Amino acid sequence: MPFPIEQKLVIAVASSALFDLTESDRVFQEEGAVAYRDYQEAHLDQPLEKGVAFPFVRRFLNINKRFPEKSPVEVVLLSRNSAITGKRVFRSIAHHGLDISRAAFLEGKSPYPYIPAFNASLFLSSNEQDVQKAIDYEYPAGTVLPSQVVDEEDDVELRIAFDFDGVIADDASERVYKSQELEAFHEHETSRADVPHSPGPLADLFRKLSLLQQLEDEASNADPDYQRILRTAIVTARSAPAHERVITTLEHWGVDANEVFFLGGMTKDRILSVLRPHMFFDDQQSHLQSAGGNIPMVHIPFGVANVI
Repeated sequence: MPFPIEQKLVIAVASSALFDLTESDRVFQEEGAVAYRDYQEAHLDQPLEKGVAFPFVRRFLNINKRFPEKSPVEVVLLSRNSAITGKRVFRSIAHHGLDISRAAFLEGKSPYPYIPAFNASLFLSSNEQDVQKAIDYEYPAGTVLPSQVVDEEDDVELRIAFDFDGVIADDASERVYKSQELEAFHEHETSRADVPHSPGPLADLFRKLSLLQQLEDEASNADPDYQRILRTAIVTARSAPAHERVITTLEHWGVDANEVFFLGGMTKDRILSVLRPHMFFDDQQSHLQSAGGNIPMVHIPFGVANVI
């Protein structure tokens, strides 16, 4: 019997994030829905190539292999495809050995309303409109940006990096920073150093990842040779003295990150190129760049940083 989905950390993913649908999308845009359906049927047994989110999803699912008695995570497919055109997606999932069994096929409709139905703590898609609608309804979602797909088979570790303001925490402090000078922002944060932030769009995801790390703590205590697979990082433009409120927030929530970087305005790519996360989440497009173009980036279109 499957474990109840309420007991899992669930990530929902669109087929556009999981696989490379460049050619399929071209057929749809240039020739229409009927040609798209015929194209997918003709290529039914040709597996789709890995997409930007594939390395992240594969490693995320591997957590269940470490804890098979609990199976604490699940990935659900939320697709704009119809069930018929989605056959190729599921065959590709089977070809690549991904343990994904639950799905919703919406035949052209946006899948965002079903995020809470599947208990998802994150929805990943390359469709900006779908993600923005999800954020508008206060559902956790991010737009997967184009990048090189790097999936090193012998690298079993899953590295996830987060910006803080507007991602893990709300954007209240970022609003102060945007409306005033840096000195005023530091004064604001220093005066509230012992006041935790309100949760941001990915707070639930971050908290649940921390619970998975507690499972790894227990496994490590039971077996000194246990090799951890989950590693989290916070990479924020903050610096001292505004750093302390970040720590206060994490302590208040009872969570932590393996690594925390207070960059004081340094380019985040300087850290990300060393850390090499399988996913980096940030609310500001200007931070979602890497010199090599090989770091999977996810834009969280939340808060004042995204007000046009």
